[in-house]
Amino acid sequence: MLKGKQLSLRKRNFNLLDRVKIEVERGELLVIIGPNGAGKSTLLSVLSNEQRADRGEIYFNDKKFEEWNNSDLAQYKAKFSQEFNSNIGLQAADIVMMGRYPYFDSKPKKEDIEIVEKMMKLTEIYPFRDRNYNQLSGGEKQRVHLTRVLVQLENENSNKLIFLDEPLNNLDVRHQRQILNLIREFTENGNSAVLVLHDLSLAAEFADKILLLKKGKVVAFGDTASIFKPELISEAFDFHCEIFKNPINSQPMVVFGEKNDELKKLELNRF
Repeated sequence: MLKGKQLSLRKRNFNLLDRVKIEVERGELLVIIGPNGAGKSTLLSVLSNEQRADRGEIYFNDKKFEEWNNSDLAQYKAKFSQEFNSNIGLQAADIVMMGRYPYFDSKPKKEDIEIVEKMMKLTEIYPFRDRNYNQLSGGEKQRVHLTRVLVQLENENSNKLIFLDEPLNNLDVRHQRQILNLIREFTENGNSAVLVLHDLSLAAEFADKILLLKKGKVVAFGDTASIFKPELISEAFDFHCEIFKNPINSQPMVVFGEKNDELKKLELNRF
């Protein structure tokens, strides 16, 4: 569905991306992880066609992005960025409606209004639909923009793709899981998602595949069992960790700490 081949990007004699190869199949949720400066957001920008690589090729549904019609592409691909305008003098519902702009010319149709209302209820922002965006908290603003991206891909098309760069920032625990569950439902309907996450345990729980980056290079790519190994994660993040089996869901649970015997004595099963 999405293929990136030998993606390289260099700025000021520094390799932001170095021959990155990536492949996302239909129905997969891929999470990109790695330390600060690894190139995670840069890779997401390149994969989503917001930024051009110096070298390499990207194919989405067997076509290069330049072969797509822009209006068609907007109904198949959407991206949430971690940076967005925090000062917009509109109501929350108006901002969410921006996600429907690819579907109408001057005035939203009944279907657009219904989709916006439905998705705002799913993300629990419907109660402040008429509030001024500037009066919302950081987490509420984040959910408004996440909802805007989700409504953009609410259509009958198949093989859709959503990119999300650190979508859980500013969200409390319940809303983090709510958003990840919505993304999981999106992929289970035959679409795909590529996310950048900092919470490694959440990445392990929700991802089908993991891409581990460090200094613009792929350290490892595969399923959670192959990526979440203490020596691999410790080396990538330059900090010791132990990986246990989460007692609630049996998924990998990453615990960072200085290397010592006490960390190893934790009464939890190793993953």
